[in-house]
Amino acid sequence: MPRLMGVDIPGKKHVRYALRYIHGIGPKRSDEILAACAVDPMTKADDLTQDQIHAITTYVQDHFRVEGDLKREVSANIRRLISIGSYRGLRHKRNLPVRGQRTKTNARTRKGAKKGSIAFPKAPGR
Repeated sequence: MPRLMGVDIPGKKHVRYALRYIHGIGPKRSDEILAACAVDPMTKADDLTQDQIHAITTYVQDHFRVEGDLKREVSANIRRLISIGSYRGLRHKRNLPVRGQRTKTNARTRKGAKKGSIAFPKAPGR
């Protein structure tokens, strides 16, 4: 199981798919990296030589933000939106959908489980 950018990539998979286990690398970037490093995409990750691993690692470090750096940048962007009080920042803060999706129905992933009558107790005397 080779280790790239601090991530163990699955050795039994083709390199083209194994690179996608690194946060920030998708299908298009994976193909671009392999083309630039002259690595056959159908090679199994376990069959990569040390030179190929080194070439892939240096190319990724020089051209892309991945893993921790990318996660830090995204969270900093969200913190900035919250601090300036933008609409998107408020939606992030309230843990609601940010990109204009409807919330009257659906949106259960962001809103959480339904709140029943226990969450809304009746006023005293009723």
